[in-house]
Amino acid sequence: MRSVPTGWLIKSEVGVRPHFPPQVRVQIKALACELPTKLNLPLSRFSSSEIARAAVNEGLVAQISGTTVWRWLSADAIRPWRHRCWIFPRDPQFAQKAGPILDLYQRWWQGKHLKDDEYILSTDEKTSIQARARLHPTTPPAAKRLMRYEHEYERKGAWAYLAAWDVGRAKLTGRCEASTGIEPFHRLVDQTMRREPYRSARRVFWIADGGSSHRGEAAAQRLRGWHQNAVLVSTPVHASWLNQIEIYFSIVQRKALTPNDLSDLIAAKQRLLGFQKHFEKIASPFDWKFTRDDLEKLLTRLKKESPTSEP
Repeated sequence: MRSVPTGWLIKSEVGVRPHFPPQVRVQIKALACELPTKLNLPLSRFSSSEIARAAVNEGLVAQISGTTVWRWLSADAIRPWRHRCWIFPRDPQFAQKAGPILDLYQRWWQGKHLKDDEYILSTDEKTSIQARARLHPTTPPAAKRLMRYEHEYERKGAWAYLAAWDVGRAKLTGRCEASTGIEPFHRLVDQTMRREPYRSARRVFWIADGGSSHRGEAAAQRLRGWHQNAVLVSTPVHASWLNQIEIYFSIVQRKALTPNDLSDLIAAKQRLLGFQKHFEKIASPFDWKFTRDDLEKLLTRLKKESPTSEP
């Protein structure tokens, strides 16, 4: 227990907001930026009232309300009660592998600007898209009533949705497969590369993650064997956020699959491919602004923020 300076034990009169020295605000904000486990508290995250109790227990103040703590933290946009899942880059060559992808988004490759007949495709699989037949039909919205869908459903099977997004032209190729793998990916590649402008293109860059169907040099050679003008560009581990197809998949999830009230696999396939055609009509290239310089700044900041970083 820390000793409490006498000046911080001021008792306020009723209706008068107590005054706290600036040092107290700084220390409580620092406390809010710690994980509760550092204080041996059985909590996963802090609330403002829990920070107030911890401040008293740590001897920072004699008393303080959670409302006061909330007001101080709000001024600096510190929200310890909120959290998000995060993917931390762990590939030691993350910058070297991610850099060429960011160059491609600016139409550069190995220091040279791409020609007009060179194209960039972002590809991946969205797996296990279930057809969920609801036990009661979904009802449309009405006055003072939301759309309602039944909680219970029967599983009618699942698709893997394979798609390729043309980064510069906002065009899509996609298909539904029973599973993922080399052959389903081969079918997507053929479906894409046998169409113009890709068939007669100088080069077509395929940006893909490290999934088993498109991983490593073997996959790159296999892709070239299928189509001589196809070039595989692999993302580093934990870099799905660099792959623009993931943006499209998130749109599919929000706009076409939520809520999921698909009666069977035929309905699921119609929904996915129908949405693909619908989106192509209204889509424009994603406004991608993240560059190599931004990546270097991000990695530097993450290294400083890492608990394992040296002081």
